[in-house]
Amino acid sequence: MIKRDIFQFAVVVPDYDQAIDFYTKKLNFILKEDTQLSESKRWVVISPSSNASCSILLAKAANQKQIDSIGNQTGGRVFIFLHTDNIEQEYQNMISHHIKIVRNISIETYGKVFVFEDIFGNLWDVIEPFKSIQNG
Repeated sequence: MIKRDIFQFAVVVPDYDQAIDFYTKKLNFILKEDTQLSESKRWVVISPSSNASCSILLAKAANQKQIDSIGNQTGGRVFIFLHTDNIEQEYQNMISHHIKIVRNISIETYGKVFVFEDIFGNLWDVIEPFKSIQNG
C-alpha cells in the first residue's frame, strides 16, 4: 500500500501580515516560510510546532469569491482540528489573548475539547485526546 499524508492545506486570509501576526503571536505557531513570489503574492507557511506533520499555507484572497470565503471555507462547520497535550494551557492562552471561545472545554468520548474562532471567522477544535486514542 502507498504511504500518503496530508502535509499542507490553505487557509484564505485577507492579509498576510495580519495572519502571520495572529497565528504566531497569539496561537504560538511557527512561521516556517515567507517567500515573495510576485508583487502581490507570497508563499507563507505556518505550523503549530517545529515537528508537526501538517502545515498551513496562508493564501491571500485574490478575488471577490475568495474574499467571500474568508472565515467560511466549510460553510460554518469546524474547519481545523488541533491536537494538544495540554488543553488547559491552550485554553488559558486563548483567554489571555482575547480569542473568541465558541464552546468551553468539555469531555467527549475521544478526549477533552473546546472550540474557538480565529480572527477571520474560522472555527477550530482544540482536542486533547485520551491517551489510549493518542497511542493507538
